[in-house]
Amino acid sequence: MNSLVVVSHSDHNSLSHHAARAIADAIKAADGSVEFADLAAEHFDPSFSQADLSLFRGNGSVPEDVTAEQQRIDRADHLILVFPMYWWSVPALLKGWIDRVFVNGWAYEFTPGSEFVKKLNRLTVHLVVVAGDDADSFARHRINEAFSTQIEKGIIEYCGATVGSTTFVHESDTKERDVLAEEVRVLAEGIAAQVSSRTTVDA
Repeated sequence: MNSLVVVSHSDHNSLSHHAARAIADAIKAADGSVEFADLAAEHFDPSFSQADLSLFRGNGSVPEDVTAEQQRIDRADHLILVFPMYWWSVPALLKGWIDRVFVNGWAYEFTPGSEFVKKLNRLTVHLVVVAGDDADSFARHRINEAFSTQIEKGIIEYCGATVGSTTFVHESDTKERDVLAEEVRVLAEGIAAQVSSRTTVDA
């Protein structure tokens, strides 16, 4: 099974990067094949440009950088997205990556008057979300529900992919480092086990 780990954070010393590297290492330790994508270090442009708009309107070609990202995902059976939560959602860099890469003709097929086709059925997506707030606050404000509607259903399932797992690392700014390190170790090993066994479990 091939996996692609995508991290979206500008600080290489961040908890998001630590978690992404731990997941990649755990997959390798389980004899899995893994590719690592650091969107910030690679200077991916998240701006939805005129070229992207032309493609959306059906009269343009796929930009080269978008094609490269789609090819990386095409090589993977499992896509693992690791990112901090900003305003109940994903960072702008990752949102722009999704906006530009998960496009009509590749992630789905829509033509007026024709049946809608989901095209990423082969893909399983795992979400690792680093959050500053605690789990009780998430429950009170129904953040999990909002996140599921927006990201899991609105993006992943919309394109036909399977949600393999969603893991929140809560209290990322206030917990002791050793506690966070243990949480990251457990989640990394859990995702590696799911990747290697082809199972999908909600975390």
